Amino acid sequence: MLSFFRRLMLNNNGATAVECTLIVSLIAVAAIASMRSVGSKVSVLMGSVSPTLN
Repeated sequence: MLSFFRRLMLNNNGATAVECTLIVSLIAVAAIASMRSVGSKVSVLMGSVSPTLN
């Protein structure tokens, strides 16, 4: 991953570097949103399972 960022910094094509940065940031935003959604559902599930385990 670090080598990817190094290559982006050394890339002379500005448009390509900007496009890659936008794609990576879009993927990061989508991953964070999906993790928050899944995390809240898992929290609700664990909250409903916990009383039966006690």
